[in-house]
Amino acid sequence: MSDTVKAERPFIPVGIAVLTVSDSRTLETDTSGAFLASRIEEAGHLLRDRQIVTDDAAKIRELVVQWSKDPAIDVVITTGGTGFTGRDVTPDALEPAFDKRMDGFSVIFHQQSYAKIGTSTIQSRATAGLINQTFVFVLPGSGGACRDAWDGILAQQLDYRHRPCNFVEIMPRLDEHLKRKS
Repeated sequence: MSDTVKAERPFIPVGIAVLTVSDSRTLETDTSGAFLASRIEEAGHLLRDRQIVTDDAAKIRELVVQWSKDPAIDVVITTGGTGFTGRDVTPDALEPAFDKRMDGFSVIFHQQSYAKIGTSTIQSRATAGLINQTFVFVLPGSGGACRDAWDGILAQQLDYRHRPCNFVEIMPRLDEHLKRKS
């Protein structure tokens, strides 16, 4: 346990859905999605769903928004479609749906990535935000990028024991603006 994890706090599992965006992968050949699913379960979280959709902005947005309305899903992680080619549309599909952007995720992701692949990190449009009080993380499709994001950021921020703060402890307050005054 790292020095930023406090053993006296209980682990709280969160529900996570994984979406791979690809025109060519299947569940059998999707190594990035499989890696994320494995890390999620190894950490003790609940893998609520795992799917693959083609690089189609409407399909991506529809499924992620659907998941964001499911009370069993606290977090959505997408992998793929964050580059600059014509078929890379995941950020374009999801950023307009963000209720709030998480600019710091992209900054930290690129720092993690830069340490491993140098300036090639600028070829990714990794991003994150909230949709319907659900955390959405948009990752590149490479296994290395998924490893950097999970091991370097998400594993800590999705662990209630991580100090000084983490996403799990604020989850109950994400919808406080929706509560009616008595």
